[in-house]
Order: sequence, then C-alpha cells, then structure tokens
Amino acid sequence: MAQPPEESQVPPEGPSAWPDLTRVSSAKEFREALTQLRMSRDLTLRDVEKASTHDGGRKLAVATIHRILSADALPSREFATRYLRACGLGEDKELEPWLALWKELYTRERNPQAPQDEVPAKKDRAGAAAWPSRHWARLVGGRRRLRAVVAAGVVVALAAGAGAWQLQRQREHDQRIQQIQDQERYRKQHCGTLNPSLVMSEGECTGVTDGRDGSAVFGRELTPVMTAIGAENSNVLRGGPFVTVAFLTPLTSKSPDSLTLGQYVHELEGAYTAVEEQNKQDSWPKIRLVVGNMGSSETQWRKAVGQLTRMKQADHLVAVAGLGLSQQETADATRALSRADLPMVGDLITADQFNATGAVDGNGPIEGLTRVALTNTDQLTAISKELGTGNRTAALVSAGLTANGTPDFYTSSLDRGFRSVEGLKKHLDEASDFSFDPRGGPDAIMPTISQNLCNAHKTVDTVYYAGRVKYLPQFLNALARRSCRSQHITVVTGSDSAALDPKTAGLHTKESPITVLYASFPSPAQLRSSDNPDNELYESFVKSFTAPHHGVQFPNEALTNSYWPLVAHDAVLTVATALHSAAANKGGAAAGLPNRYAVRNELYALRTNAVAGASGHFGIDKNGDRTNTAAVTTVHRLGQPLDNTTQHQD
Repeated sequence: MAQPPEESQVPPEGPSAWPDLTRVSSAKEFREALTQLRMSRDLTLRDVEKASTHDGGRKLAVATIHRILSADALPSREFATRYLRACGLGEDKELEPWLALWKELYTRERNPQAPQDEVPAKKDRAGAAAWPSRHWARLVGGRRRLRAVVAAGVVVALAAGAGAWQLQRQREHDQRIQQIQDQERYRKQHCGTLNPSLVMSEGECTGVTDGRDGSAVFGRELTPVMTAIGAENSNVLRGGPFVTVAFLTPLTSKSPDSLTLGQYVHELEGAYTAVEEQNKQDSWPKIRLVVGNMGSSETQWRKAVGQLTRMKQADHLVAVAGLGLSQQETADATRALSRADLPMVGDLITADQFNATGAVDGNGPIEGLTRVALTNTDQLTAISKELGTGNRTAALVSAGLTANGTPDFYTSSLDRGFRSVEGLKKHLDEASDFSFDPRGGPDAIMPTISQNLCNAHKTVDTVYYAGRVKYLPQFLNALARRSCRSQHITVVTGSDSAALDPKTAGLHTKESPITVLYASFPSPAQLRSSDNPDNELYESFVKSFTAPHHGVQFPNEALTNSYWPLVAHDAVLTVATALHSAAANKGGAAAGLPNRYAVRNELYALRTNAVAGASGHFGIDKNGDRTNTAAVTTVHRLGQPLDNTTQHQD
C-alpha cells in the first residue's frame, strides 16, 4: 500500500479548475473530483486535516485522507461530507450537488447495470447438470420440442432483459438530466460559476473571488482589473507559500441610490497595484489578493464578510483592506471582522472616531481597525484656515442618513465638525439649519432649501454642506436658480466632493457665482511637484499604476478623477508593510507564515513614517488613525474664486 505523503511533501499545488460534476460517472472520478476540489482551493492535505477539527467529530488525518482517496472504492458519505466541509463548503446548498452525485454512484454500485454472468457447470457434474434438460425433454415430447421451447424461452428472456436494460438506461438518462439541471441551478445561484463563495443577491453578484472565476463576475467594467488579479494570483499560487489579503468594498452600483458612483473600479485598480508592486520585490511571503463585493450601498455585507471569516484557516487570510464608506453597514461589517480576529485597514473611512475605539456609534471598540484616510476634522480644520478672517453668515444643509435609511457617519461627522471646529462654528446662523432625508428625493427638496437661503433674516454667503457628493450637483444647480442668485455663495464640504464633476452647470453660471471648497489629499500636480518631499513615492506609484498588468492597462485619468486609487493603494501597502515586518520578526521563511494576530500587532506598531505610501510617509497611532495628516491635508476649490479676503490657488 502506498504510504501517505509527509506534510513537507504536500505543498500547495498549482491552480486547478473547479471540478465539473457533470463529467463524474464512477467512484474513481468522484475521488478525483474530491482531490481537484482541494487543489482548486489551494489546500494541502494537512490544511484539510486542520480544518476538519473545527467541524466536530473525528479528525480526518492526512493518512486517512490519502488512504481513502487512493482506494479503489467509493468513499463513505460521512467521509465525503467531512472532507467537503474541510475544503470550505460550509453550507448545505454547497454540499447538495456533491452528495446527490454520491447517492447516484452508491445506488449504481448496489444495483449494477447488467446481471453477472452465470458460472457454467463443470464436466464432473455433467450428469447432474444434464438431468433437468432430459427430464424437461420427456415432459415436452423430445429434443425437437425441447429446442423450440428453449428458443422461445431465450427470446422471452432476451426481451425481458432488453426491457430492463432500456429501463435502466432511461433512469440513468433522467438522473443525468436532473444532475445537469441541478448544476445549472447551482451556477445561476453562484454567478454562473461553481464557486460557493459567490452568491447572486437581488440581481447582483456578491461574495468573494480571487479573479479566477471569470473577469466579469462583478460586471464588465471591472474586467481589466479582475483579469490582472486572476493572472497575478495564478502566478502566486505556483510560486510557493503565500498569504491571502482581502479587499472588501461595494463593487456594484446597480441601485440608483448607490453612493460610490462607479469609482470602485479605480479603487480596486489602486489596491491591485500595491499587491503587484510587493510581489515583484524580493519579499516573503507573496500576497494573494481576493476581492469581496458588499453590493450596492453595502446592503449585502453579511454575505461577503461571512465568506471572508471562513477563509481564515484554509486560505490563510491575514487582513482585510478597503471596507467601504463611513456608514452603518461598514461599522457592522468591521465589527464582524473584528470578532473573527481579522485586522483591517480602511481606505475611505473619514468619519471622526470611526477607528479602533468604535466611538463613531457608541457600540464598543472595533479591535484591529486602522485607516489611512484624512479624518473630517483634519479636512474642516484646513478649510477653516482658508476661509480668512472676514465675517460670514453660514447656513447648514445636512443629511444624516443613507438612502438605505441607515446612519451615514460621514455626513453626521461633518455636521458635528461644522458646529465645533473653531473658525467655522462662529459663522453658523442657527436659524438657517436645514436637513433632508435622501429617501424623500433630494431633487425635490434642494430648490426649496436654496430659495429659503434668500428668505433668511441675514444675507447667507456660505453654506456648510454635510451631505454626499451624489446630491451636490442638484444642490449647486438649485443655488444657481434661486431668486438671490447674484449673491456670491461659498459651499464648504468634505472629501467626498473630490468626485464632483468640475463641469457641473451650477459652477459655471455667470449670474450666480458659486465657489466650492473641500479638503482632501494633494492633487496629482501637487504630489508630483518638487515642493513635495515625497514626490518620488508618488511618481513610483504612477509608473506602476499605468504600466501593463498581465496584458491590461489602467487609465491614467483614473488618477485625476478622484483620490480613491491613491488611498486604496496605500491601505493595501499598509497591510503589506505590517505583514512583511511580521514575517521578518518571526524569523523569515524557515519559521513559517505569519498569522493574522502577528499582522495586527505590527499594524499598531507602524508609528511615525513607517509606511512609504504614494500619498507620502505616515504611520498608525494607538487608535488606528493615520499620523502626519497635517502635512498632506489640502484645500481644493471648484467654481469661482473666493469672494472674501483669501483666494485659494489649487
């Protein structure tokens, strides 16, 4: 009997396609499909053994797995179920097609397709064997009659056998059709794939993939970057030990209420660029990037986070980056990841106190959460210095909820900042305080709010806009049509407005001068300027971003449309910096892969200038916030110049 391989002899195999169960018709092919499933998930026999201990019952030892899959027999149903669960198929609907196939094969073994050949009578038993024939001959009137009767019996037997054979073939055909239909139904439920980690939800493909399930599972606009991710991961899987890092974000915006405006495409391109940069370097271990989609407005975050938490063991998931926007769904998702002991680096989370303290909603700490964005307080403090010292009368327009009806921490944080930041709160007119609910239709309420500014007891020359950029064009266009539109007005808002189209009509109406001020990272021109001491870091990022990626290229204009590619890159780079520090401090490749706990420890030890990001050097403080923010927080202007004592040059 062949001996089972030692753990050191079972490295992760190269990438393998997901097994096609429609082609399995024997016990041997079923065992091969089980092995192919393990290889498609990049699992060793030792990985399966370890995972089986978390499912209760008896452990599947490496020797047991090897013996059963090498034996010329159909494995037991119990073994198949435990093996499939250890390979990551955690839900009953994921096991269903496998166990249905097992039942078919088991039934076929117990009821063979054709009867066994009878053993012929031996010569020394010729007399005994011939006696029934002679006796029968006498009964029917001789040998001639015997031959006729025997011939008729043979015809009847053949007819009966043919009928049974046809019935069996029909049953097999029906079973095969049913199996194909079941698999097609399964594919439909899993985004046209056999990957149980991808799930169709309300017309959107959500869940987790490493890019090898198809480049368009999350939509055609993501095809280039998903193609690159799949190709890069294939290389990583062939190259030896690796760890997995997930990028979690809303990757579809089919809902008209989505706040991402399609910018997630360039966000993912920035994240991928960081992984490719790191894998090209002489660093260990290599990084496999998986992508998690929370769906439009993050409404399907539970499915994506559930899949990620199941990847901790078998896929050696060590961290999650991205995480979405500053809203309740993100807070819930980060708490679920925190309970799974997965460290996190947010890229777009700007709401004050949306960090490891969890004070953003008062529901307790979010251990393991860090972020690389500029907080709303950072942004508003910079703008307050830009407005100058002149007297202003400011109205406040705010929306505290998302279109889902859940708390929007970005906007509520801006609201608090406008009321508390010195240099802004002193201008606020308490009588000109307006709020709106996005579910009521911003296009309907914006003209009313704009006209109310003309009817105020004071001349309103400034608006503090604590809302999403999605609704800002409607507000600007309404301002341009108000009855007092000749009065210059300055709109102050947050970094979300980096995505505002500079060609918005309301910004270019001569009879209605409007200025928009927001703070964010420096513009590409500023980052490339010799005045930026870290301009080489940005130039290196641009070179990597625009270079070919396994045959595809990302558009250069993506770097000027918003800052999302920049911060996504820096979020993943922060994970990589912590990961490689953990590996080095553990003792390198000889000591084995670092785990998620080691990565989390290193994240909170990245102080001062530990991360060489595209946005500049920075660190992470004890609460998980980015350090050195004052050096990069920059005020940007759209529309007309400021009407007061200060004019900003972008």
